[in-house]
Amino acid sequence: MSRKKRKRTYTLFIVVVLCITIGYAYLYTQLTINGTSKISKASWSVYWDNIQFGANNITNVTIPATIQTGKTAIMFKIRLHEPGDTYEFTVDAKNDGSVNAMVNVVSSGVYASNGTTPRNLPDYLEYTITYSDGLPIAQNHLLASNSSETYKVRVHYKEDTTAAQLPSTNDVYVFKFNITYVQADSNAIAVTHPISFADDDWGTIINAVQSGNISNYHVGDTKTVNISGLGTYKLRIANTTTPAECSTTGYSQTACGFVLEFEDIISKHAMNISSATTSWPTSSMRAYVNNSIYNSLPATLRSAIIDTYVVSGHGNGAGETNYTSTDKLYLLSAKEVYGHNNYSQYDTARDYTRQLDYYANLNVDDNNTSPAGKKYNNEVAYWWLRTRPSYDDYSYLFLLSDGRPNYEMVVTPPTGSHIGCSPAFRIG
Repeated sequence: MSRKKRKRTYTLFIVVVLCITIGYAYLYTQLTINGTSKISKASWSVYWDNIQFGANNITNVTIPATIQTGKTAIMFKIRLHEPGDTYEFTVDAKNDGSVNAMVNVVSSGVYASNGTTPRNLPDYLEYTITYSDGLPIAQNHLLASNSSETYKVRVHYKEDTTAAQLPSTNDVYVFKFNITYVQADSNAIAVTHPISFADDDWGTIINAVQSGNISNYHVGDTKTVNISGLGTYKLRIANTTTPAECSTTGYSQTACGFVLEFEDIISKHAMNISSATTSWPTSSMRAYVNNSIYNSLPATLRSAIIDTYVVSGHGNGAGETNYTSTDKLYLLSAKEVYGHNNYSQYDTARDYTRQLDYYANLNVDDNNTSPAGKKYNNEVAYWWLRTRPSYDDYSYLFLLSDGRPNYEMVVTPPTGSHIGCSPAFRIG
């Protein structure tokens, strides 16, 4: 007898009727089994189980989400009255069989009331199915024997819906979400859910950042990383947000998105070796961090470091303008540490960047500098920023041991030029 892979197909349907003040939603889920095999039918057992309700704020639930007879379907009916209404639940896809399964196909679509004519999702409505922590469900994801994965189903009437976006009459949308499981083979990928920044491997962290699933990662969290030739240091989450100003033309991306910085100083190096009148793009420090330091990081981490558009301030030279560069690694600026205050007033690029979330959360400014202090070999030490003061053409800003800045540091060797290097970068 030929041996065929058994399949399990999950097809989720939702029909939503929404008008300006009232709505109606309906979800139907069907599982089917096809194929023949020497494996007994009881050995392939995948089904819905264990519905748990989430942060629902609606009271008009005609039929709550319920697993139907045979555990092959889920149904619910709700009414959405106003923007902000949400209906959410989780349900387990459970594999009680002796055969490992994996996702073969994931597909979804939005259709008219006939269920076949495609149409666009309305602006006022969100409908999502993910794993419970927000991780997208993807091809080849493993559902091992005697295990389960929790899915989250969410229908949301958006808070920022305007009258112009709403339909003038009742409308119907049919949502179809299909997952086909097949018997697992060598292509199966174990599903890794983010737990913590400190404990997750870089592959898990990178997948979480790229999928926007960073709820378990928090600004200020640290993770140990080995830098070849320099030793072991901690990376800190310095930023996770991307506010609207980050989309402004010419805006530095150095404090936008998922930004990591070293918690302490990882080495000492001159800002420039041969000349004091240099800019960040032409400095020896920039070449050092984007070559020596970058190439010493773990390969998995390097693969996820993205190019960052960097805007840097200039000195007082005639006709100078802000400098731009595209970097893998970069030093921070005065504005990114202190925010908009006295210590950043001499940074000509201050209006083209923002304070990092980490320093903003700690209220770092010219009256509260100590959280900006860093150590080298367990002792407090000076560390460079990429900012040149607008009144001087021979200096860069560096931070003193207590986090206060000093603008008087001459950058040419030998006296005092080799001070702390503590770069930052973005992954995505």
